[in-house]
Amino acid sequence: MSQPTTNSILGNVIITGGASGLGAAAAEAVTRHGGTPLIIDKKPPSGVNAGAAHAFADLADTDAVHAAVATLAERADGPVTGLFTAAGIDSCGTLEEVPAKEWEQVIMVNLLGTAAVVRAALPLLRAGRGRIVTVASTLGIKAVSDATAYCASKFGVVGFTRALAAELAGDVGVTLLIPGGMHTPFFDGRTEQYKPPADAKLNRPEDVAETVVFALSQPAGCEIREMVVAASTESSWP
Repeated sequence: MSQPTTNSILGNVIITGGASGLGAAAAEAVTRHGGTPLIIDKKPPSGVNAGAAHAFADLADTDAVHAAVATLAERADGPVTGLFTAAGIDSCGTLEEVPAKEWEQVIMVNLLGTAAVVRAALPLLRAGRGRIVTVASTLGIKAVSDATAYCASKFGVVGFTRALAAELAGDVGVTLLIPGGMHTPFFDGRTEQYKPPADAKLNRPEDVAETVVFALSQPAGCEIREMVVAASTESSWP
């Protein structure tokens, strides 16, 4: 078996939601490619990421996000050169069925939390000539029923990231990742109505994580602006 490629360009990469799912897969990929993951999550990382530097924060709490970024920057050996905003939640159901507080929490974590961590990390990324990869969803470009909170948050991430890319052009790299469904705990706890069918072809988070490393590893002046990464039979794209 060939050895994984080592890429010193990665450096220190802050990853939100790095304790599970796509975030955990990205943390593993960053390590595998010679970088150092710095994880922000409500839970500690486990498995192969158990020894990674981490800070606890709820992305809905802006002050906690800023404190977590500052803590990780102090612990980092060298500049922060990357940010990957993998954390996300959902609350399925019609607008009338989903309690207002739950609906608003989805917006706070997915959209406002993304903006909060970018805002907190931006001075570090400027100093380290770094890059940002945000996570939207195929439901950030295609709307479906019973997902008003999730679609609103992810459509918001798409608009936020495109505007951010224009704002930071030539300064900090910005990539928008639009993933389709993946085999992660994201669907756990849902009723059967809102789970992918048993025969659904979903991507492995490890494969999607490799595209994140690809975006973060581009040479100065070369930007991967947007990536749609989905299974070949993804039903929510195009």
